Amino acid sequence: MRKITHVLGAAFVTLLLGAGCSTSKSSVSASQPKPQEVVALITKVNDHWQAEHPPQERAFWDVAAYHTGNMAAYAVTKNEKYRQFSEDWAVHNQWKGAKSDDKASWKYKYGEKDDYVLFGDWQICFQTYIDLYKLKPEPQRIARAREVMEYEMGTPQNDYWWWADGLYMVMPVMTKLYGVTNNPQYLTKLHEYFSYANSIMYDAETGLYYRDAKYVYPQHKSVNGKKDFWARGDGWVLAGLAKVLQDLPADDAHRADYLSKYKGLAAAIKAAQQPEGYWTRSLLDPQHAPGPETSGTAFYTYGLLWGINHGVLDKKEYLPTVQKAWQYLTTTALQPDGTLGYVQPIGEKAIPGQVVDKNSTANFGVGAFLLAASEMHQYLAGK
Repeated sequence: MRKITHVLGAAFVTLLLGAGCSTSKSSVSASQPKPQEVVALITKVNDHWQAEHPPQERAFWDVAAYHTGNMAAYAVTKNEKYRQFSEDWAVHNQWKGAKSDDKASWKYKYGEKDDYVLFGDWQICFQTYIDLYKLKPEPQRIARAREVMEYEMGTPQNDYWWWADGLYMVMPVMTKLYGVTNNPQYLTKLHEYFSYANSIMYDAETGLYYRDAKYVYPQHKSVNGKKDFWARGDGWVLAGLAKVLQDLPADDAHRADYLSKYKGLAAAIKAAQQPEGYWTRSLLDPQHAPGPETSGTAFYTYGLLWGINHGVLDKKEYLPTVQKAWQYLTTTALQPDGTLGYVQPIGEKAIPGQVVDKNSTANFGVGAFLLAASEMHQYLAGK
């Protein structure tokens, strides 16, 4: 591993999570980090991103995924600038995703135009709108979210979530809307749609998820003939399940199903980690697309830390995994100016030969890092 250049990041590594946690040989001695040190790191990364990107951008998945991280950063830092940034984005988009009002034309397969209202990549924005609604409960903030999701739940289709990313994009929307409406249909349809997703993407042998039906083995194989599980794809799923379990009622009839999939996925991800702390783009075939990748690693760090924080995952078993991942994120992925590098560009699979280096960054990767860092703060603060 390269020489540590970020003193703050290195300080987090050594006694990051308390006594008895070993670190790699590249770590330096440091005192127990404080939650405020994590706040400083969140601030460095988020301020750098916002300084270079205006909030007036569309409400599609990549931008919206950043905002899920930005709202987590706001919850930790209470920096009003972060809340205002997401609110300005929401206002710019009229608190909508895809903007068509002609329900007869609404579509849900892949599409980036305004008539793809039912496509999950246009619905992830509702997560942030709901979070902003909870801070200031003005009905217009969630009016479109309710209109779209309640229309969708009124259709006979159940195949809305046909790709792994969609589980992060929309599952938390369902639990969040249940939380503000108490409409049980959100939880009923959540499980119905999740069950369909499992039927086409879940691999029972490994506990992992294929990105979509095109990649199921043996129809598709890695360069070495192995099952090909895309790191960011499984990152979306683990993070989405963590968010669902966070908001799901304790007595929900299907909680055990979500918990089982979450724990199985966590165990599979733990086993696939590289010694340097990151995960490669093809989880079970590191040589398919070698080298570090930050977005999947950050989502895993968030998802695993959530499990530790909520007593779902055993701290002793999973803490070393988180520790190594955090070291990678703060000493290799994070650059001196606050740029987050080694983020695989927008895509849907691990691509042999694709260059992913310290200059590779993206909005969704920053959002994933902010989620991970915010969850780390929760750990250190004992919450």
